[in-house]
Amino acid sequence: MEYTNALSFAFKELLKEEITDQKCEICGKPMAIKFGRFGKFLACTGFPECKNTREQFDKVLAKIGKGEAQGIISWHPDRLARNSIDGGKIIYLLDTGKLLDLKFPTFWFDNTPQGKFMLSIAFGQSKYYIDNLSENVKRGLRQKLRNGVYPGKAPWGYSNNEKLGSIEIDPIESKVIKKAFELFANGGKTFTDICRFLEGNELTDKNGRPLKLDRVKSILSNKFYIGIMYYSGEFYEGKHKLFITKELFNKVQKQYKLTERARPNNKHNLPYLGLMRCGECLASITGEVKSKFYKSTRGKVEYTYYRCTKKLGKCSQKYIQEPELEIQLKDILKRASLPQKWAAKWQEWLDRDEIIENQLKEENLLSKEQHLKSLDQKLNLLLDSYLDNVIDAEIYKTKKNQLFEEKLQMQEDIARIKSDGSSWLEPMRNFIEDALSCSKIARAKNTSEEIAFFAKTVGSDYFLEDRRILPDLKKGFDIIFSEFVPHANSANLASDSQSERDTGVEPVFPPWEGSVEPLN
Repeated sequence: MEYTNALSFAFKELLKEEITDQKCEICGKPMAIKFGRFGKFLACTGFPECKNTREQFDKVLAKIGKGEAQGIISWHPDRLARNSIDGGKIIYLLDTGKLLDLKFPTFWFDNTPQGKFMLSIAFGQSKYYIDNLSENVKRGLRQKLRNGVYPGKAPWGYSNNEKLGSIEIDPIESKVIKKAFELFANGGKTFTDICRFLEGNELTDKNGRPLKLDRVKSILSNKFYIGIMYYSGEFYEGKHKLFITKELFNKVQKQYKLTERARPNNKHNLPYLGLMRCGECLASITGEVKSKFYKSTRGKVEYTYYRCTKKLGKCSQKYIQEPELEIQLKDILKRASLPQKWAAKWQEWLDRDEIIENQLKEENLLSKEQHLKSLDQKLNLLLDSYLDNVIDAEIYKTKKNQLFEEKLQMQEDIARIKSDGSSWLEPMRNFIEDALSCSKIARAKNTSEEIAFFAKTVGSDYFLEDRRILPDLKKGFDIIFSEFVPHANSANLASDSQSERDTGVEPVFPPWEGSVEPLN
């Protein structure tokens, strides 16, 4: 076992890339020393977008170093060295006598001090040409990104139109990708299921093998499908046509997070794995299934326990049985649920607020659009600061991405207001619906999977300490939880005073004091 682990470690170390100071002559990214079937070779770190390698050149130099060859025939010196590293290697081999001569049909060379001087000048001119070419290529890529066109290979569901230099929807692949998104958004499908679905529809890698899980995850989380391009650490707005709606993409991201939180090593399909952490040491909570055989009564009976993994150090916390865990989760759902009478009154308020919001729609839109203009000004100011060397590249990219995300959210709010009215009404309706469903889940006999799903909907984090669950609930649910009164879910006992809104809750103005006129 130790030999296997040592061999595995050595193999991983061997496969590690070694970044060099040499720049790629095509895209300008750093070159790295990699390990392939025939040994080490030099390749661009921008793979697979850039496939530039110097594998054959390294083989030639290796043979000369071993004494298997003493000369090189090439068209021009710029074919041998376009950077300082390769040129230095050639000059060094000439100085040590391992390389005796170079022959070019269009360039004169003698292995003399004058010849090596002229060769160094030719190498310098080659480097200047490559550096200049790299800058022009990068400038072209930046301009393409500003025009909203992705400069690399199109993602699944799209194809590159080489004649027009654009990216277009693939009529066959796009239908398969959209169906994959819909299947995953509906729940009950794992990343492996989506991988098999894609394979069944002939979407495989170039060798005909199923896509790796990481690649499937990349497809499901790629914002390119909603018009956002990510390139070289920055976000850009794309101009390509879309076949995935933002609503579908957001559903997939929500399901993606729920699926990711579940632990991959879950052979017993334990529903509460990934839901909690230890309240003492903050390690993960794992589950165990134990069986006991009762000879004279029930036969073989299985018991499920949850406990701290203790992987972060010593921990004194003990296990808890699954039935006891479910009782506590149901109690949390019950306390975070909304009484039916409250829900009816809140829905009434929302209906009245919607009328007022529609009347103030233009004012709300103007405020959002002004904020959007201020974000554009901040982005321009940030770019000017970066060009003037006031801030470095990393700070620029980080801040630009933050402002870009805020800009996208503002654009979504504006689009939602134009179509549906205020941007807060729909999330509020969804919150009321989820809070009402919590009460039903807490009362009825539901499966453990449904309880776990609603627990993730209500809470952002759960901690298990002294066999008690300590919830960290999401905004809104935490207020209901803290104001919970026993039997408050009863329609007869839920008082109107408990459901009155406090100041600061949207909208800012109380609707019952406003002039409400129905819109025709």
